[in-house]
Amino acid sequence: MRIRYLFDRARRLNPTQLLELAHQVKRISKAPVPVIIGDMLWCSVRYEMGFRDYVVWDIRMLKAAERRTWMTHPKAFRLNKTLNAPEARQLLQDKKQFLIDFADLTHREWIDAATATDDETRDFLSRHPRVIAKPAAGEGGAGISIYESAEITDVAAWRAELVANDQTLLEQVLAQHDDLNAVYPDSVNTVRMITYRDPHGELHVIASVLRIGNGAVIDNFASGGMFTMLDDEGVALYPAVDKQSNIYREHPRTGMTIKGIRVPFFDRVVEMVTEASTRLPTVPYVGWDIAITPEGPALIEANHNSSVFQMKPSASGIRTGLLHRYRDAIGADIVDKR
Repeated sequence: MRIRYLFDRARRLNPTQLLELAHQVKRISKAPVPVIIGDMLWCSVRYEMGFRDYVVWDIRMLKAAERRTWMTHPKAFRLNKTLNAPEARQLLQDKKQFLIDFADLTHREWIDAATATDDETRDFLSRHPRVIAKPAAGEGGAGISIYESAEITDVAAWRAELVANDQTLLEQVLAQHDDLNAVYPDSVNTVRMITYRDPHGELHVIASVLRIGNGAVIDNFASGGMFTMLDDEGVALYPAVDKQSNIYREHPRTGMTIKGIRVPFFDRVVEMVTEASTRLPTVPYVGWDIAITPEGPALIEANHNSSVFQMKPSASGIRTGLLHRYRDAIGADIVDKR
């Protein structure tokens, strides 16, 4: 398995991307770029670490004993394949079916633009001042747009354009809690909670994250957003970081201090995820996305292949990662197997 892993990494090696990432590392390291690239390749082999993992988590500045403590994306992707059933991807990427199956937890109205009539679409818009359009089987925030209903004058043409662009899932935009609106009001800032339900039925919360928008209408890390880690009470532990390794002690748009933000209704978020996990018996390892409305949490979606979230040492001052939390929840024999 180790040989197969190394062969696969070598086959997918992108020299241009590797060089670009090495120059990002150069911002915090005095080492020459060739030395950085050599270290990135070594960590890929030694710690099963993605190249972006190396950059985002300041691995260059860490000692070997500290490097061994970090969960990595290759490990997480393997956990998805090992723990979750083969149909997990299809099961959770069908967003329409997910909204049907979890209707009592999503707390929002939606329609299928591909099957709804123009009159049904017009009625939907009349009930919701803002709507979100997305692919019915997308991921990573790709293909998502938000519309002001009052600005849509030709509903038939608009609906036809959505169908042509494969943005057929229309949902009302949830109003978020005032506390999170104060952080950044132009996106719904969500909690990502990574969990594992063990064979005995106990749910383990491995990591909780607050994802915050930054200049866009969605909060995804891959779409320009930022994140910070939460403690077990739902309080932000550190400043936020984005994909380019920028650190934000305050939000650049609102001036809100990130560390210390408390997510409202966090105990109810845990209760919701605990209940939702029982409905996915063949998908025990899940990354849940939850919005916080003025009335409580609302389930957005479940991800069978959640990204890994850990706070970079230059933002947190802590030089160790969260690999121990995955081992404690799932078992070291599974997490470390290659």
